[in-house]
Amino acid sequence: MLLFLLVVLLCGAGWIIHLGQADRRRKVANLPGPVCPPLIGALHLILRLSPKTFLKVGREYVQKFGHLQRVWIFNRLLILSGDAELNEQLLSSQEHLVKHPVYKVLGQWLGNGLLLSDGKVWHQRRKIITPTFHFSILEQFVEVFDQQSNICVQRLVQKANGDTFDVYRSICAAALDIIAETAMGTKVYAQANESTPYAEAVNECTALLSWRFMSAYLQVELLFALTHPHLKWRQTQLIRTMQEFTIKVIEQRRQALEDQQKQSKLVATGDEDVGSKRRMALLDVLLMATVDGRPLTNDEIREEVDTFMFEGHDTTTSALSFCLHELSRHPEVQEKMLEEILRVLGTDRSRPVTIRDLGELKYMECVIKESLRMYPPVPIVGRKLQTDFKYTNSVYGDGVLPAGTEIIIGIFGIHRQPETFVNPDEFISERHENGGRVAPFRMIPFSAGPRNCIGQKFAQLEMKMMLAKIIREYELLPLGKRVECVVNIVLRSETGFQLGMRKRNSN
Repeated sequence: MLLFLLVVLLCGAGWIIHLGQADRRRKVANLPGPVCPPLIGALHLILRLSPKTFLKVGREYVQKFGHLQRVWIFNRLLILSGDAELNEQLLSSQEHLVKHPVYKVLGQWLGNGLLLSDGKVWHQRRKIITPTFHFSILEQFVEVFDQQSNICVQRLVQKANGDTFDVYRSICAAALDIIAETAMGTKVYAQANESTPYAEAVNECTALLSWRFMSAYLQVELLFALTHPHLKWRQTQLIRTMQEFTIKVIEQRRQALEDQQKQSKLVATGDEDVGSKRRMALLDVLLMATVDGRPLTNDEIREEVDTFMFEGHDTTTSALSFCLHELSRHPEVQEKMLEEILRVLGTDRSRPVTIRDLGELKYMECVIKESLRMYPPVPIVGRKLQTDFKYTNSVYGDGVLPAGTEIIIGIFGIHRQPETFVNPDEFISERHENGGRVAPFRMIPFSAGPRNCIGQKFAQLEMKMMLAKIIREYELLPLGKRVECVVNIVLRSETGFQLGMRKRNSN
């Protein structure tokens, strides 16, 4: 009897909440979407989602309802958007900057860093960090890109025997060395070690967090801890491993700066510490920055370091790994790239590659664009509206998305719309040649608007350097399984990134 009364009370409360959503439902009645029962809504859709199935299920719903649709799950209103008009208005807005609640799952790891913060905190941190990616500083970073890419090429020689292997680990170690030395001013020698606990912890933790992303109840930390105590314990251990790593990086750089300041007081000299100008980047700026007249706390600095150490190596690793895999399947693209690389860089391996050299690799830019189109490292982004959002749309007319709406923008799906890209599932780098521009907001691998990727130029230069060095040295072979995309915060492949390598004849 008690259980029956409880069920009745819950249903009654749910029905009252449902009726309370009448105005919100009316506002989005012009948008298509699945017809769902009251209260629970499209719960069946959520139950189908996992990192492996997300892209497939998403494509099914786009084919059924179009690029802009509304979905109710309990009292939550979700807007799934692949519509360029709405995306442009939303992402360009200076008002609607709050990330989707699912990002809070990353909170214990990344805290209130640039990725997760909003409001005044986000504006303050973005203002502090933006100058560290100025062109003049990126120009100095290229030397590190060059050196670490050389190490990567040397390490890959042991794989260049024609056998199948997964290129991900080698690229990941190089990307980690690059972000640590450039943005953090500290060498971590990831490529010198067989394994890197930090990178492995990132890999495992992002897979775990992605699984939680797909479940409404697992996004609640308490429910996750109660229902999966062992996984909660494992998540805590992984976060501790990653944060201990970044704390060590911060301490090393703080000590180095203090030593430099002491030395500069003792003697004035033009003989600077090697790379000191180059490394006057993110971490140094954070260590010396003030907000409202006070320095950043250790936790505030760690939040930004955690954010950039993760985003600065994991997204680039994904982008490069997918690109190398596709190149291994397209020998004609490799040959065209090689011709350009030899023309611009020559055959002298001892000559450092400059930012001007990288700027001349125009065909490589087309290859990178096509790879980012097919495999955007961040396949989805989300917002939660704090106020009503008025929009105009040529298909659905003018409308209002009510406050509280959760908006999911499927970048992966947008990049494969046949209305924009002929044969969208095929790798065709030539589509970007001869000024082949894509209409605004129909290709946004680095998101767009005020919350776009702050490090996109950094990433593109790093990709150019790595690809130039690898393609000049090795022929990539179409060996192993094809990639199978998995939504794992950063896009990954269920089958890894398999290919073969063979050393080229001396050029």
